[in-house]
Amino acid sequence: MLRIGLVGAGRIGRIHAGNVVGAGAKLVAVADPIEAAAESLAAATGARSASVEAVLNATDIDAVLICSPTDTHADFIETAVKAGKAVFCEKPVDLSSDRIRACLSVVEKSGRPLMIGFNRRFDPNFAEAQRRIAAGDIGAVELVTILSRDPSPPPAEYVARSGGLFRDMMIHDLDMARFLLGEEPVEVHAVGSCLVNPAIGAAGDVDTAAVLLKTATGRICQISNSRRASYGYDQRFEVHGAKGMVRAHNVPATTVEIATSAGFLADPVLPFFLERYAEAYRAEMRAFVDCISKGLPPSPSGLDGLKAQLLADAATTSSQTGMPVKVSL
Repeated sequence: MLRIGLVGAGRIGRIHAGNVVGAGAKLVAVADPIEAAAESLAAATGARSASVEAVLNATDIDAVLICSPTDTHADFIETAVKAGKAVFCEKPVDLSSDRIRACLSVVEKSGRPLMIGFNRRFDPNFAEAQRRIAAGDIGAVELVTILSRDPSPPPAEYVARSGGLFRDMMIHDLDMARFLLGEEPVEVHAVGSCLVNPAIGAAGDVDTAAVLLKTATGRICQISNSRRASYGYDQRFEVHGAKGMVRAHNVPATTVEIATSAGFLADPVLPFFLERYAEAYRAEMRAFVDCISKGLPPSPSGLDGLKAQLLADAATTSSQTGMPVKVSL
């Protein structure tokens, strides 16, 4: 049985900890700078509480889940792979593409696998749509439309250290664009505005944005992001192809509808990412455990993480300059 250590006992760390057993692995140790958080999660999962250094270097741990703040990811990855551990790391590896490249070089030299937490690829609906695209059900892809809108904006103090909307929020959609297009984008054109919370603009970021991506053969992807959706967590896409179209809808709390003379009434969509992507997180952890146990290449890989970051960098630059940016992935 794969023995796993967890670094980071916050919101996403607790989700992954709860999914480890269901993936057929064992959670051995939990680390967090806030000792009470580590001790609480360790007690709830039957693991031990330990320091970060102890988890990254422990001889009775085969793999490490890194769910700590972004500015620690690259250092923790390097320490873990040098200690012979397989690594799962939440996105991004770092806010600097150069730092990501340096980290991936260390990972490559170690020979240890690294998987990046782009959980949306594992959503059952999104994964099935991609499978049907790859099977040729809609013919050659021509146009991808992705809509991703949060129910409410994060605090301005979070925004100031997040790297900006394109690197923090849209990076998931940029990865999905690569997942669905079947070709690498070569050009990025982005626009952004602050329409939701003036404090976000004061922090130097945008809260409303749109991006156009174009591949070498002319395939186009449109991405729409907003930090506000009064109706819940909006997660949809549509892929138009030469023979047809495939679409993935929002997920409501239930599929129950009530019809009266006033019209049809349905439940709202799920409130945020922990609820909307609960099954995706479970499938993601199963995939990580399987790739280690069976010796399969991890996907999404560290290179996938770098490519999404490069697109986010290009979108940030384009939004600031008003000009399209060429990219080479």
